[in-house]
Amino acid sequence: MYLVILGIALLAAKVLEYGPIAQWSYAWVLAPFAGAVLWWHFADSSGWTKRREMNRMEDRKKKRRERALQALGMDVARNKRASATRDDVARRTAAGSASPGRKGESLPDADHKRPSRDPTL
Repeated sequence: MYLVILGIALLAAKVLEYGPIAQWSYAWVLAPFAGAVLWWHFADSSGWTKRREMNRMEDRKKKRRERALQALGMDVARNKRASATRDDVARRTAAGSASPGRKGESLPDADHKRPSRDPTL
């Protein structure tokens, strides 16, 4: 975008014969437009512009979700703290350290299952 603005300014100065730019060749005056075309070609072919667009969309979605939660009266910060606590508990449990419950209380074994109810009863 900056190259296009520079090109327009140089072209206007050339056409209006303003200052030393009036003496320049049109090749130098139009060079920023060629630079802009090359930049846009590179940005599109490398996927750079698409990634930026996708990141902006993700940010918008995140902000929209937070606004919706606040409108519903749900505390976004509390939810983040709660999920961080759950993640911390899962990490400690996986590492085999202290359990998340009260002191001395342990989690049930993964192999231990509750007896299922008979659906025919």
